[in-house]
Amino acid sequence: MSGTEETVIIMACPTCRRSVPWREESRYRPFCSERCKLIDLGAWADESHRIAGDSAYDDLSSEG
Repeated sequence: MSGTEETVIIMACPTCRRSVPWREESRYRPFCSERCKLIDLGAWADESHRIAGDSAYDDLSSEG
């Protein structure tokens, strides 16, 4: 094994589960493509994806 070899980590695209190498050349990492990246962004925008917990907005609206 020479000093120029690198270990490449292979990840699964969060959207379609396709294998994605984790390296600088992988433009959309952790996604496999711009399409999968935009699908994920859309899921956050329409609140299909959420972070569990109490809403900060609810706390602020109850103080008034």
